[in-house]
Amino acid sequence: MGRWEGPRDLLASTGADWDRRIFRLQVLAEAGARLRFADTWAKAEPRSPHALALLANVQALRAMIAGQGGGRSLMEEAWATCRTALGVWPDDVAPLVVMLALLRAHAPDRATLRQVWAEIKQRDPWNREAHHEVVTYLFQRYHGRPGEAMWWAEEQASIAPRGLPIAVLPLVVIAEAHRSRQERDQTAYGLTIHPWIDCPQIDPVLERWWRYRAPGPHACFADDANYLAHAPSFANRHSEAAEVFDAIGPYATHLPWAYCGQAEDLFLRHRAWAYNPPRRRHP
Repeated sequence: MGRWEGPRDLLASTGADWDRRIFRLQVLAEAGARLRFADTWAKAEPRSPHALALLANVQALRAMIAGQGGGRSLMEEAWATCRTALGVWPDDVAPLVVMLALLRAHAPDRATLRQVWAEIKQRDPWNREAHHEVVTYLFQRYHGRPGEAMWWAEEQASIAPRGLPIAVLPLVVIAEAHRSRQERDQTAYGLTIHPWIDCPQIDPVLERWWRYRAPGPHACFADDANYLAHAPSFANRHSEAAEVFDAIGPYATHLPWAYCGQAEDLFLRHRAWAYNPPRRRHP
């Protein structure tokens, strides 16, 4: 209906909680990409950092939907909105995360990537979404060289303070490598041959994030927890996966389960195996 008062109040109450702010902006942008309330709000309040940040997210999403052809002008429009938003609220991390997404989708300029990354590190050095944007940029299907994404992910996971979900990054890279290999050879590579058996990246995630995580979940907890439940499940470490399933509750995510088959079926099957009493001695 073009109303933007609700998003304004929500983002104003979120304040400088960058984790929640970025998540809420992305959720609002999914609706705003096909509606006009973000555009209307930015016209009504052109100096609002919240309106500008939401509009930047919306414009970036529209540019990605349009693709390489028609998306270039939309990408430039979104980039300009990000710069305007930073001019209004220089400390805001959200426009910089949008810039990382735009670089991945439309302008693989590593010099600019390093500049944007440096600005983010000054404001919020362990921002979860920014790390995921960079590691996705380094996937081979985007702009990375072989092995580069895993090298970067493991480096970031090793230097991040304990208790942060940055530790999950290597599992994200493994899942992407599995998806890519399946795409190349769908007949000989799948559920029976996969990279999670004897996977050395599982234990560091348990020790660096899971055992020391904050009592209150971060905004993308369900995404990260599903990656962690998925890896030990496919490694036949079901008793360890059980406590992760406990924390996930009903909040299954499409990825990474969909990389191995029908996402819902696989989630339910492995959760049932984790809760099978012979595999789990303690309730």
